[in-house]
Amino acid sequence: MMKRSVQPSLAISVIPVAALLAALVAVIAKAGADSVQAYSYYILCGAASVALLLGVLFTTRVRRCLVPGVMKSARQIFPAIPILIFIGTLSATWMLSGVVPVLISYGLRFLDPSIFLFLACLTCAVISVVTGSSWTTIATIGVALMGVGSVMGYHPGWIAGAIISGAYFGDKVSPLSDTTVLAASTCGVPLFTHIRFLMLTSMPAMILSLAVYLVVGYCSDLSSAGHSGEITAALERTFNLSPWVLLIPLLTLLMIATRRGTTLTLAVGSLAGLVGIWIFQPDIAASLGAGDALASAATAVRVLCSSTALSTGSELLDPLVSTGGIEGMLPTIYLVVSAMLFGGVMIATGMLGSITRAITSRLSRARSLVGVTVGSGLFLNSCTGDQYLSIIIGGNIYKNTYRRCGMKPQLLSRTLEDSISVTSVLIPWNSCGVTQSTVLGVATLVYFPFCLFNILSPVMTMVMAWTGWRLLAAPRVLPAAHDNVQ
Repeated sequence: MMKRSVQPSLAISVIPVAALLAALVAVIAKAGADSVQAYSYYILCGAASVALLLGVLFTTRVRRCLVPGVMKSARQIFPAIPILIFIGTLSATWMLSGVVPVLISYGLRFLDPSIFLFLACLTCAVISVVTGSSWTTIATIGVALMGVGSVMGYHPGWIAGAIISGAYFGDKVSPLSDTTVLAASTCGVPLFTHIRFLMLTSMPAMILSLAVYLVVGYCSDLSSAGHSGEITAALERTFNLSPWVLLIPLLTLLMIATRRGTTLTLAVGSLAGLVGIWIFQPDIAASLGAGDALASAATAVRVLCSSTALSTGSELLDPLVSTGGIEGMLPTIYLVVSAMLFGGVMIATGMLGSITRAITSRLSRARSLVGVTVGSGLFLNSCTGDQYLSIIIGGNIYKNTYRRCGMKPQLLSRTLEDSISVTSVLIPWNSCGVTQSTVLGVATLVYFPFCLFNILSPVMTMVMAWTGWRLLAAPRVLPAAHDNVQ
């Protein structure tokens, strides 16, 4: 009879992760990076099944821990689903009401193409600091900037990278950000102490990113920029480009400023955009089937729930003004749920705990702990599929270890942010990665190399660890770690 233990061994625990990575590599090799999202939920469910089977065969804890483990993962991920739904409705209504077309038109008229990437990154950073939400920033101004940059002739990866870099910088250093508050509270650090310590790595990473975006803009051959006149003309033929339509995003910004909550803000923004279709774009409403009250209600439901395509007379513009609504967000929701299942099973079976214990037990010096925390952050982001759960688990794993080592708690909170909050968007099956790739229409692995701030943040943390600047209270050998994750 097969002998079972309470906790799985390290060799058993790494099998689901290895299976996950092997399947992803196979998909990329056979179908390309753009196909990762289409297969990710099958791969995640398959890896979860492997973990569950191994847990049943080799441990005695699955029956009592499976439901609590999945529920723990679900509590962190399920609140994102209404946000995803309203992002889909907001994107559709803001496009059809003319908000995004007006912003694209103004951007083409007044923005210098050579400094577009620089301004896109800076604009998203400012808005994200004010809103405290990278998701809201990307779903609103980010979509408009994506359209402007595409018409100017930039590679989609560069545009998405600049938008995401700015949005995640602002989210990271904003006192209104939920991840920033979560990282500080998990590690027992005052919020503004945490933010000040964050700036030591975030500001250099952001300055370098802005410098690169500026150089790339001046060095780019923007051969498609000559199409801007054609695009503007097509927009004017299709939409009523009235500045009054900007009352819709102003209402949304007012909701953000009064801190009404992300879900409520997106819902109100979607409703305002829906009403704006009838007020500002009556011709488009009529072309979609609006007429009497019953027909208008059916049109509204169709706009919110399904894809809508408009013919502008420009092949370059038509894909930009097409919308997906809730239907377009369903693959993202499926992927988020799949990631939740994989993370929940890894927690319930004890495999995540076995892997993290193996990592911490091999540490010999305090300074190396920062590097291992960064690696663990990337690993947790990959296993749990959610930045919130990863921050909580990472904080619980390392809090006592940092204290024993004489390291400042704000060093842990900063390292968690640098390795989890900003890198979550770089992982194709993480809730952040799949959401932003869907919203911007650019595959995660396509924009990955261009998200300079997101890549440089963990690098800056590692550089500061290697130099030892403001790192330790007293350097000493780290005792064997016994922290674990249940």
